[in-house]
Amino acid sequence: MPVYRWIGPADPAPLRRVIDAVATNELDAVAFTSAPAVISFLRTSQDLGLREAVLEALRGPVVAAGVGPVTSGPLLALDIPVVQPARARLGALVREIVEQVPRRRGLLLPVAEGWLDIRGQAAVADGRIVPLSRTAMALLRRLAARPGHVVTRRDLLPPGGGDEHAVEVAIGRLRAALGDPRIIQTVAKRGYRLAFDPERAAVDTADWRY
Repeated sequence: MPVYRWIGPADPAPLRRVIDAVATNELDAVAFTSAPAVISFLRTSQDLGLREAVLEALRGPVVAAGVGPVTSGPLLALDIPVVQPARARLGALVREIVEQVPRRRGLLLPVAEGWLDIRGQAAVADGRIVPLSRTAMALLRRLAARPGHVVTRRDLLPPGGGDEHAVEVAIGRLRAALGDPRIIQTVAKRGYRLAFDPERAAVDTADWRY
């Protein structure tokens, strides 16, 4: 009698959504609790045509976490760095994720008079979690790529195209969500920039990265 076996999900839709979110860097981390689940994850990403994007994400901004060395084996074989707890227990895995992900994934910037921490699907503004849409996160990441530098409206257009008025509307919604309109500054006839404070950044480099 088998004491343990792994079968694929009855509904593959949630797995596909997770794979898509990993491929587009919308998650901070993805956790695995068995090696067969890792293999299924990678095989499904191949079937969806997203394997290379997923591997690139897991080797870069998206943290892979495994409950133990056996689970992490298929990822390590692909040169994917894996966060693992000292003891192969679910509680220990959760604690490791809580400790490691902000260090590895967070993009903490001193802006205006506060701090802005940019995560996978949300921002943390002075300790307040701000869930953001995919469009808003894309805008925020583009502004944060060069904090303090002006990004033109044209450069903020989505890949599929659009118009500059749509960018203005999206920036307005992003400001409202962040709760402090000073975080994103308008530079007349040029574009927008984060109100980045380089002096505070130089002082507090031990607690942030960008």
